[in-house]
Amino acid sequence: MLTLLHEQLDAARDRLEPAVYDYYAAGSGEETTLGEAEAAWRAYRLRPRVLHDVSAVDIGTELLGARIESPFLVAPMAFHALAHPDAECATVAGAGAAGSLAVVSTRASRLLEDIAAAATGPWWFQAYLMRDRGLTEALVGRAAQAGAGAVVLTVDTPYVGRKGRVSGVRIAVPDDEFLVNLAQHLLPGSIGRESAEQDPSMTPDVIGRLAEASGLPVLVKGVLRGDEAVRCLDAGAAGVIVSNHGGRQLDRAVPSALALPEVVAAVDGRAPVLVDGGVRTGTDALVALALGASAVLVGRPLLWALASGGATGVTGALDALGADLRHVLALAGAARLGDLDPSLVTTSRLPG
Repeated sequence: MLTLLHEQLDAARDRLEPAVYDYYAAGSGEETTLGEAEAAWRAYRLRPRVLHDVSAVDIGTELLGARIESPFLVAPMAFHALAHPDAECATVAGAGAAGSLAVVSTRASRLLEDIAAAATGPWWFQAYLMRDRGLTEALVGRAAQAGAGAVVLTVDTPYVGRKGRVSGVRIAVPDDEFLVNLAQHLLPGSIGRESAEQDPSMTPDVIGRLAEASGLPVLVKGVLRGDEAVRCLDAGAAGVIVSNHGGRQLDRAVPSALALPEVVAAVDGRAPVLVDGGVRTGTDALVALALGASAVLVGRPLLWALASGGATGVTGALDALGADLRHVLALAGAARLGDLDPSLVTTSRLPG
């Protein structure tokens, strides 16, 4: 089934403009963190159980009150119109058809209201704290009114990481798309890309402010340390997402796969812990879920799916990942996600 994802990657590479493909694929710095993401999941080994009834395997779960049929979520990513003309409208429709949940970026290419109308399942809204904090608060309020189920506050981008692979390359995103969800909140004459800059003075108090402005639970994305996760929860976060921004921010940051156990231990059941970064197979997801993640987010592979086949491509990719997870759960002796626990996972490896 995962052959489909490789085929979608090949198709996307052929169809996308080289500059667009590199924009999506690039990591920051020397791309060390980017290169380690997938291998870090493969460093774990499994200790399967036997003689358990796995004739029927259920990968559905509940997340912040929303029932989803798969723990694979669509990570927030910018400018889907660069990948497909139907942009985020196709992404949310494809995710819903797969029983999944999509996180819509602040830098989406389409109006939130249009994306909400296209959604066939639950969706969340990703927010940056912008220099004009009132602008961010207005935006999350609008997302809530449009039907978002939660706000995902990205906190690992006080400044945008430098990406050598695309240094000096300007992606052709017109202002009317770059600012599509911001323009109505700006004063006349103030429209410009600088309006979307993140605020590097952000502190934990913003979590409560966005919860109040939206009336929604706020999850904090970009956490790689247990103590930072606790700070977020103490400030009112409803959950945390272990993430190094797909290797696009601080190069040599620890892989999400290695940060997850520390964060789960520190959170100690107070709130859901999600994770993204390098998840490419059902086995990767099994490891993450056994280590305590409530769900996993997938980024680039779903952009390749969108580029290669629109909404149908997104559904196909998520279905393939779900089928792979069902298969490996059965082989590990687990009939449902609730059967997973850390005893199924070890870091022991063969010599060499």
